[in-house]
Amino acid sequence: MKKLFILLLLISSCSDKSGNNSDATSEIDFTTVFEKSNGLETATYDETIQFYLNLSEEFDEISIREIGETDSGKPLHIVTLNMAGGSDDFDALRSNHRIMLINNGIHPGESDGIDATMMLYRDIVQGKIEAPKQTILVTIPIYNVGGSLNRNSGTRTNQNGPKEYGFRGNARNYDLNRDFIKSDTKNARTFAQIFHLVQPDVFIDNHVSNGADYQYILTHLFTQHNKLGGVLGDYLHTEIMPLLEKKLEDKSWDITPYVNVFNRTPESGFSQFMDSPRYSTGYTTLFNTLGMMVETHMLKPYKQRVEGTYELMKSMIEITEEQGGRITQIRRNQSKTWKQGSSYPLSWAIDTTQSSTLKFKGYEGFMIPSDLTGAQRLKYDRTKPYIKDVSYQNYFKPSSEVTIPKAYVIPQGWHNVIELLSLNQVELTQIKKDTLLNVESYRIEDYDTRPNAYEGHYLHYNTKVKSSEQKIKFRKGDYIISTDQKALRYLLETLEPTGPDSFFNWNFFDTILQQKEGFSPYIWEDRAKMVLRTNPKLQIEYNIKVSYDEEFANNWYAQLDWIHKKSNNYEKAHLQYPVYRLN
Repeated sequence: MKKLFILLLLISSCSDKSGNNSDATSEIDFTTVFEKSNGLETATYDETIQFYLNLSEEFDEISIREIGETDSGKPLHIVTLNMAGGSDDFDALRSNHRIMLINNGIHPGESDGIDATMMLYRDIVQGKIEAPKQTILVTIPIYNVGGSLNRNSGTRTNQNGPKEYGFRGNARNYDLNRDFIKSDTKNARTFAQIFHLVQPDVFIDNHVSNGADYQYILTHLFTQHNKLGGVLGDYLHTEIMPLLEKKLEDKSWDITPYVNVFNRTPESGFSQFMDSPRYSTGYTTLFNTLGMMVETHMLKPYKQRVEGTYELMKSMIEITEEQGGRITQIRRNQSKTWKQGSSYPLSWAIDTTQSSTLKFKGYEGFMIPSDLTGAQRLKYDRTKPYIKDVSYQNYFKPSSEVTIPKAYVIPQGWHNVIELLSLNQVELTQIKKDTLLNVESYRIEDYDTRPNAYEGHYLHYNTKVKSSEQKIKFRKGDYIISTDQKALRYLLETLEPTGPDSFFNWNFFDTILQQKEGFSPYIWEDRAKMVLRTNPKLQIEYNIKVSYDEEFANNWYAQLDWIHKKSNNYEKAHLQYPVYRLN
């Protein structure tokens, strides 16, 4: 009898933990915190990671691994769901599969995606919903780890649940959805590592909106299709977005584009949000990934918001399965959209000649006197729902463009820029010996700067440059970067100083804005007269300026400084943009 008992014990301990059958013998409770609380609570960081660790232990189709660092001191994780056996060798998987990357908890107070993705992964491996055959799912369970650990119940002032949640700022109080280009945080640098490891075809970033009141639980914020451009932009706009809307409609889930208004009613119309490269979908666009944000409505009950996020992700998986071959081919074709010598749009403005019309489901809103401030305040009346035609401005046109050079040249001293280029898989070639090159050179002619701090920076904008052709000697070890590579768009958006999210505008090159050498007026005045005496054209220019510019004529220091800047004594590095173009 004892031998029989031992035999049964050995058989039990050696039982296979494979696929859907494992759930029948599992002692682990895979009911989420969200479900146990009847949709009132969200899982903590530790509960979320433990949930996925348990799933990976129980189901071969799921694997979890730590990657990189975050500002919190804890690592990021990626959790892969691969129904063909659990491998997360993405180079091997990419040839026969599409890969979808789901990012959660970038703003941990917007926790809908955290709970929805946990249930989605579980339901797929337990066979409760149809499993994807050709789509690999990868999720970052909680991206903003530091914000997730900083739980509270008050900072999401307008939000209807959950009871407690994380904080928007990360461990260093950065908003991570403004950090994808500048990469000030360890989180952003690890995201870049993950993104280039995974190389997703489709990217979803789960959020909660914070704007107007309306009937929808779900809104979508696809990357702006004109900015995405080419065949991929058309495909996203004319096929993927309508497909998602139709699938959700068939499941009785209404959805509308993200309602981009603040403190006014949507019925007067609104424009599509322009996701520049500082944002997650703006960044992923640079590498031809189909990107979207899910924006649930903050005033709806938490339970409904999580369930809606679940259904939306499920629908996007279905679309990726159905459209997989086309997605692969169109992304491949997209790589031919821009090439050396062609024009590339850097900044955008609303195209007022085109718009769409939404059958918008809203609530009547009106202005009433405030009994608190005495001013007029906005008030919605949920007893008065409406369906109205609303103008939606979702077409943009370029407001500035640049010709794509053959290459950029960057002196090796700008190691902070070189590091970010390398992080983003930019192919770099170092010059083997000191070399004289004919290059296009930029001088910073004008720029404005934000008066207040923005995400750790005083951001520049309205940047203007003056271009000239020069022969410049570059040193052994300086970098030449061909634009004939996958990172073409990343290079253009970061290295062209007039781009809204360029490295220049994010203050990476601010040392060139400060003049390092000056003059003592009592010495320079005698030399200034000699400069004018030996340069008759400059003397005439000076005389005209004094005659017609009263402010200049009444400022002796400005006159001396003007002459100094026209002389050979003026330093060449001041306002000289240190990234050069080879055309």
